[in-house]
Amino acid sequence: MDLSLRLWLIALCTLLFFSTTTIAADMSVSAINDRTKPVGNVHLEGTAPAVVVTTTPARTGQAVYDQYCASCHNSGLMGAPKKGNADDWATRVSQGDAVLAKHAIEGFNAMPAKGTCMDCSDDEIIAAINYMIKPN
Repeated sequence: MDLSLRLWLIALCTLLFFSTTTIAADMSVSAINDRTKPVGNVHLEGTAPAVVVTTTPARTGQAVYDQYCASCHNSGLMGAPKKGNADDWATRVSQGDAVLAKHAIEGFNAMPAKGTCMDCSDDEIIAAINYMIKPN
């Protein structure tokens, strides 16, 4: 093997050796635990899995409306009552809040259940309704 190839291989090995040692240089217990922590959990049949509860803040009525409702309720698509139009909402509002919420949550006529927001809570859907029925 010629000298330039040997020098190149030595340089490469040195680079690899020192680059990996600098990565693992932090030998504290917490750093080692972070590097070796499990990436998942094992659940054995017949035992109860650990329950992980995550909470996210509730979305506002406007946020739900903007993302899920606006495409139909801005234009009145397929008979949807337009946002802020009291005449469009009058018959629906006269049925009461419970019926209005039930129809929005379960779906009614062309309205799909929860307006396709399947991860919205019932309270978020009701907030979106209240946002839509407010006059502009």
